[in-house]
Amino acid sequence: MFSNGYLSGKRILVTGASSGIGRQVALVLSACGAKICVTGRDLERLHSVEKDLYGEGHSVLCLDLNGSDAVTDAIRNDAEVSGAFWGVFHGAGISMVRPAKLCKEKQFHDVFSSSVQSAMAIARAVSLRGVLEDGGALVLMSSVASLRGQAGMALYSAAKSAIDGMTRSLAVEFAPRRIRVNSLCAGAVHTPMHEKLVSSLSAESVKEYEDKHLLGFGVPDDVANTVAFLIGEGGRWITGTSIVVDGGYTVR
Repeated sequence: MFSNGYLSGKRILVTGASSGIGRQVALVLSACGAKICVTGRDLERLHSVEKDLYGEGHSVLCLDLNGSDAVTDAIRNDAEVSGAFWGVFHGAGISMVRPAKLCKEKQFHDVFSSSVQSAMAIARAVSLRGVLEDGGALVLMSSVASLRGQAGMALYSAAKSAIDGMTRSLAVEFAPRRIRVNSLCAGAVHTPMHEKLVSSLSAESVKEYEDKHLLGFGVPDDVANTVAFLIGEGGRWITGTSIVVDGGYTVR
């Protein structure tokens, strides 16, 4: 969809790159000419993704994105050794469907650590000189769960709402360096995480869920192409926005 020179020479960090949306974002951005640093916890899977990327100059950063200071330090050290990033896509995170009465402290910690705390750790790294180039972009993965209520998703919705709020404030804070910060509120996309969720539902429930998306369920490319647009020159005047990519789910 984009020119293979659209992101030529740009170095981009992609978290959650070992599968699903993160993996497809890495593939699409590499096809646009970017040099990708894929990040996640499974080193073997990361190397497998690295081999599938287009072009050369890619790298692997095995990292548990738990929101600790170690995450910030690892990203800063990587930039010091291999060069500053032009863009960051934070796609790592876990899903959580559980009624409030069954939500314990552990579930709260797991959901917020993988999404909100890790996003803040990345933001801390981005704020440091030499990590993200001036004029670059940070894209955070959110969800339509931050915009629409649904039983059993209080924790997940809260985490994604936090991401959207963080996006707006970071956009203001990073504006003096013309670093753009946006989030993507995605609907249901065919990924291993999505398939695991729908496998527990009846065929009738899955059909009802899909029908709520006017254009049906999405595919990873639908999100990845939006990320490419935002990180590249196409998104040069977009910041502080939560962009909805949901096949029409939220207009019902």
